[in-house]
Amino acid sequence: MRADDFLHPTDAGLYCPPGDFFIDPVRPVPRALITHGHGDHARSGHGAVMATRETLEIMAIRYGEDFTAARQPADGPVRVGDVEVSFHPAGHILGSAQIRLACAGGPVITVSGDYCRTPNPVCAPWEPVPCDIFVTEATFGLPVFKHPNPAAETQKLLASMAEFPGRPHLVGAYALGKAQRVIALLRQAGYDAPIHLHGSAQRLSEYHVAEGIPLGDLRPATTPKQIEGQVVIAPPSAFASPWVQRFRDPVICFASGWMAVRARARQRGVELPLVISDHVDWPQLTQTLSELRPQEVWVTHGAEEALVRWCELNQLRARPLRLVGYEDEEE
Repeated sequence: MRADDFLHPTDAGLYCPPGDFFIDPVRPVPRALITHGHGDHARSGHGAVMATRETLEIMAIRYGEDFTAARQPADGPVRVGDVEVSFHPAGHILGSAQIRLACAGGPVITVSGDYCRTPNPVCAPWEPVPCDIFVTEATFGLPVFKHPNPAAETQKLLASMAEFPGRPHLVGAYALGKAQRVIALLRQAGYDAPIHLHGSAQRLSEYHVAEGIPLGDLRPATTPKQIEGQVVIAPPSAFASPWVQRFRDPVICFASGWMAVRARARQRGVELPLVISDHVDWPQLTQTLSELRPQEVWVTHGAEEALVRWCELNQLRARPLRLVGYEDEEE
């Protein structure tokens, strides 16, 4: 079986004919396999959804219990049509997974979704999945992106709070995954004061706690008079709303891999950029491909051409998929 007969891009997303399913489709389809709960990968309205238990529960929190007509937790290898499907940790956010596909007479394909090899205290670590074809993201697929140690970035936040004890530090962090990771990093660094959350991050953080991830004293960010700690975490979109005006002289922070680009920090009015990413950077990306050595690499979500060129220079066959409809939700 040719690879394109097994899995190929369509307007709705990657489609697998032998299993008659889509992976991370961008519009409603009869059957979807979902890598993780971010909205550019996990959408509502599908007829049936297979994902990890955590991703299914996160989708229910975000979209309501009726987000799909039928749901199936991924539990060990299962057959979907003529395809053996298994889910493996991606290290991106809670519940994130790489999806391995195997079919008689065809190549073994791993669709990585979004993944990260830097240890993340709020999710299972990435694991290598041997395959013939590796479908990789390239969100930070340029040599300029070399992310620093998240613990060192956390120390920058703690140092700023010590320098400006009277100013609240408003940390822009995506409500699913990044917010909880920033909280966990602060707790690991010894910060045990209350951390206040914008409403969009509160229920998802409570879910992480229910899953056994210790996040310490979390409180709603309602009015400044009720703020007992210096840290307030909110999605970046909140900083463009009247919500931010309730805080007097805040230090505006933003936790994202994109904060390595100084122009983006300036455009957002960020005083304290924190380069904390849940994606592989360039060294991790190329290390992964060097270690897996698949027969072919399919590249999507980002700087596709640069990574394809690197593959060619390193004797790896590669092609860009040019899928549409995917964006980094941190933006």
